[in-house]
Amino acid sequence: MEFFKHNTKIDFMAQRKWAAVLSVILIVLSFVSLGVYGLTWGLDFTGGTQVQVSFQQPADLTAIHDNLEKAGFADAVVISYGTSKDVLISLVPKDKAEITQDEKAQAEMVKQVMDALPGAKMESVNYIGPQVGSEMATKGLIAIIISLLGTMIYIAIRFGWFFAIGSTVALLHDPILILGLFSFHHIEFNLISLAAVLTVIGYSLNDTIVIYDRVRENFRKFRKADTIEVLNLSINQTLSRTIMTSALTLTVVLALFFMGGTLLHGFSLALIIGIVVGTYSSIYVAGSLAVAMGLGRHHLIPQLKEVDQTP
Repeated sequence: MEFFKHNTKIDFMAQRKWAAVLSVILIVLSFVSLGVYGLTWGLDFTGGTQVQVSFQQPADLTAIHDNLEKAGFADAVVISYGTSKDVLISLVPKDKAEITQDEKAQAEMVKQVMDALPGAKMESVNYIGPQVGSEMATKGLIAIIISLLGTMIYIAIRFGWFFAIGSTVALLHDPILILGLFSFHHIEFNLISLAAVLTVIGYSLNDTIVIYDRVRENFRKFRKADTIEVLNLSINQTLSRTIMTSALTLTVVLALFFMGGTLLHGFSLALIIGIVVGTYSSIYVAGSLAVAMGLGRHHLIPQLKEVDQTP
């Protein structure tokens, strides 16, 4: 099954300069947003207290938040957790003094929360210390760096440094745009969102590798074609596969976004952005950058050496 005919001849590389301008603008805007607003860190990274409560009837999240605000917890984050009767309340610390308070102070704070929610039954309380949050943030950053370095080394061995640099820039391009949108819209960024970012890196890489492999194959098939022609041909040949994969994956992720509950909104939103942007970057960023750096047939196909057989 194919959405596009195998012999489509869309000139993708003709728009590579406009695509580069668009990418640069979006990345700059993302950095500006991150510099101005920063990221809305979840408790996984900041430390704090999470209280899971349940009600006998479906919970009214707005009313719960209003009650907590009257009790002095204006920054509390209230989301559905599991069923419509279960609620997860995250008490975000305002400063370091608040997250280093002792167990007695923590217990008193939880008691104030329960007093503000008549009819609520406490199911569990989780306290995340500041050291644990800092360690998680550090390990998350290390995970992203290691995944990018590992990817770059693999592609350099498999395809060469031209494609390695292009793919790495494309893989950096996607998380930066995701973080920029999270920052601009003040969406909480937690460990689940970080998992989505790492998933997007792998997803985008998959598309890029498929195109790279077809480029190398077509360089061998079409000896007289130049680099632009080979790239266009390769992208067109894999276009149906790319669209089918992205569309089917996006369908599942959209179902998660609309039906998976508030807890999965950050995860599914990051994947939605990543699928769209990752498909774009695998076509326009990874390949176009390799062309801009001077990719040629000799970089992928070893040249035969002439052997002097004269006696």
